[in-house]
Amino acid sequence: MIAVEGLSVRQGAFALDGVAFAVPAGAYAVLTGPTGCGKTTLLEVVAGLRRPRAGRVVLAGRDVTALPPAARNVGYVPQDAVLFPAMTVWENLAFALTVRAAPRAEVEGRVAELADALGITGLLPRRAVGLSGGEAQRAALGRALASRPPVLLLDEPLNAVDEDTRGRLVEVLRRVRDARDTTVLHVTHSRAETGELGELVLRVENGRVAGG
Repeated sequence: MIAVEGLSVRQGAFALDGVAFAVPAGAYAVLTGPTGCGKTTLLEVVAGLRRPRAGRVVLAGRDVTALPPAARNVGYVPQDAVLFPAMTVWENLAFALTVRAAPRAEVEGRVAELADALGITGLLPRRAVGLSGGEAQRAALGRALASRPPVLLLDEPLNAVDEDTRGRLVEVLRRVRDARDTTVLHVTHSRAETGELGELVLRVENGRVAGG
């Protein structure tokens, strides 16, 4: 579950005030709204990358408002698909499992499974620098999914990919949705993505969140 209660965030003239919404456990929610309305800011607050002025964030029944990102147990894919540049793609996908000291066989199996689903098996030995936007986006999604996090936060995850890759990623995300073991908050301005994936549609309007 994702719950945001009485959230306020300000940056210069920009403000989100009194934001409240909830995404039930296992649901796939899409957060929409015009450019500059605060979708990414709101996702960053949930991820722990930005501190709110007021309110709280509850993930999987736990108040995480004061916790750093690493302690929130979320998978997060930002718009710019940041990867660890000194690591290979394989090491990026394996990262969350290796820091949890998962058995080597489990790590290898999970990385192979995700790489196949995302169409990046051939990229696994490569360093994460020099990848195309679509390649980096697929690797970032794989890294976020590797540990099967209870909460997955996606910021325009299909924005930098070609049509063939987009279709593949939609199928991957549908499987995540249909498995019902991950609560997803997916930021997009795309009506197509909203229709294809969203079970719960939320919209940022006038500094608040409507819908649900």
